[in-house]
Formats: sequence, structure tokens, C-alpha cells
Amino acid sequence: MFLILIYSAVFLLTYVGVEIVRRLSWRWKIVALPNERSLHNVPIPQGGGLAIVAVYLAFYLASVFVGKLEFSWSYFFGAVLIVIISWLDDVFSISFIWRFIVHSIAALAVVGVLGYFQEIDNPYGGKLNLGVIGPVLTFFWIVWLTNAYNFMDGIDGLAGIQAVTAGFGWLIAGYILGVGDTGFLGGLLAFSGLGFLIINWQPAKIFMGDVGSAFLGYNFAVLPLLASKERNDIQVSLVITAIVVVWLFLWDTYFTLVKRIILGEKIWQAHRGHIYQRFVTRGLSHQKVALGYGFASLINVILLTLWLSYNLSGFILLPVLAAESLALLFILKFYALGKVS
Repeated sequence: MFLILIYSAVFLLTYVGVEIVRRLSWRWKIVALPNERSLHNVPIPQGGGLAIVAVYLAFYLASVFVGKLEFSWSYFFGAVLIVIISWLDDVFSISFIWRFIVHSIAALAVVGVLGYFQEIDNPYGGKLNLGVIGPVLTFFWIVWLTNAYNFMDGIDGLAGIQAVTAGFGWLIAGYILGVGDTGFLGGLLAFSGLGFLIINWQPAKIFMGDVGSAFLGYNFAVLPLLASKERNDIQVSLVITAIVVVWLFLWDTYFTLVKRIILGEKIWQAHRGHIYQRFVTRGLSHQKVALGYGFASLINVILLTLWLSYNLSGFILLPVLAAESLALLFILKFYALGKVS
């Protein structure tokens, strides 16, 4: 019952906080102006993710203060760095190289203190030790997801609905795997994301901004490492959980990155080449695209719950994720041919 009250407070405070930020953004002229790469045609205030950050970190610190959580200075330090550079980017537009440097410092702090991924599932049975590759993979995982989440925040409702489904995924996984503290943090992300989503749903009254999207990406990247501190014997399950709950975000950004590299495009420049963006430019509403991604993410969370409950091999999920990824491309192609109305 107490947990329900906490999550209700997180939801309400975020909702109110987003509305406050929206009004201040208009007053201070912190707005996203339409351009050739954007998918909106009127100025929209941005930086609404600041409310997610403020509410989440406030409840995190309060939980540490009352003894509910153990404080992780490297995690908190990285989060603060991400928030600062992202907010500056929302207001002043910071170059890619500076953002990458700060993201890298945050990732190095986490890997240096919280540790790194040490093993994965072996397709021939058992587990495969990553050895010296582990720290490198973990570093790139944190930097990648921090930026991937930001890249996917390009239409109304998409980043918010992903925060809700992925947060609930971690909440459920925390209960099943016995990492309740991490599950609690997942719940905070889910309900703060929900408070934001209501105001960001099409037609959006405010955008999340880098301050919110990069912060969410960072958190979803680091949660498995925080969970490893609670139980260090289930890292494979934690890694798979981390991937599954944000799978379509990972796939969309990976596919788009590879395609842009092949085409010789500058990958650090803003564009409209993501799969979700192409759906919108071909006529689907923001609402339909966000619901589609959200529905697929919800299915992934349900499958993850079944997988964790029955302690199955992680490779059982691979065909499902692969089929889902190919289906997304097929639907896009089908729609482009005018076969879908």
C-alpha cells in the first residue's frame, strides 16, 4: 500500500512538474522550432524531461536517506553529468563531441565502480565469460543507450511510452529475480514517465528534450549493473532484461546507424531516417506509431516475464526479437507500397 502511495506521488508530481516546466519554457523561450528535420510544424516548448529528472532523483535520494536504498555515488555522479550536459544542449545546443566526452566520463565512472558485464549465455549450454571485453562492451552499452534513447525521442509520446513499458519491465523483473531495489527504481521511471506522457501525447504540449531522454537512456543502461550489486549470480538474466525492455529502440537506432554509414552520411547530424520517423513521413500519425512501438514493447515485457518465471535460456527470446525486428521493416515497406491505409 505504501509503495502505491509513493508511485502515485511520483506520477502526480511529475505531471505537475511538467506543466510548470512548460510554462517556464514559454516564458524563457526554450522552444523547439520547426526545421527541415523535425516532425512538427509549430514551436513547442521543450525540456519537460527536467520534471522526470527532478522527481526521480528526489525520490532516489529520499529512499537513500530513509535507508531503503544504498547510495551509489558513481551512478548518481553519472546521472548528474548527463543531466547537466543535456540541459545545456537543450538551451544552447552543445556540439556532439562535448556530449560524447561527458557521456563517456559518466560511463567510465559507472564501469569503474559498479563493475561491468562479465558473462553472457552460451548457445551450446552454460555461460560464456567475456573477459577483458566485458568492460569495453559495458562502456559502449551505456554510451550507446544514452544516445539511442535521445535519438528515438523524435515524435509525440514515443520516448514516454517506452519509459512506462521499460520501467514496468524492470519493476516486474526486480520482483521475480529478487532485486527489489532495482525494481523499485524501475517503478519510479515508469510512473514519472507516465506523468510526462499525458502532456506529451499527440498533440504534444511539450517535448521531453535531451535532459529527459538521455537521462532515461542512461538509467535503463545502468539498472542491470545496480541490480548486480544486489545479486551477482544472475547477471545473464539482468543483461537480457536490459536488452529486451528497450529492444525496438536498440534495433531502430542500430539499423538506422548502419544504413547511414553505408550511405556515407554524417552519423552525428540530426536527420529523419529512423524507422519511426519514416512511418510518420509516410502518413501515419505520431499517436499510431507510438502506440505500435509501445504495444510491441509491452509484448516483450510479457514474454520476458514468462521467460524469467520459468528460468529458460535467453536464446529462446532471440527468434521472437528477430521476428519482431524484421516485421517492423516489412510493415514499413508494405506501407510504402501503399498496401496499408
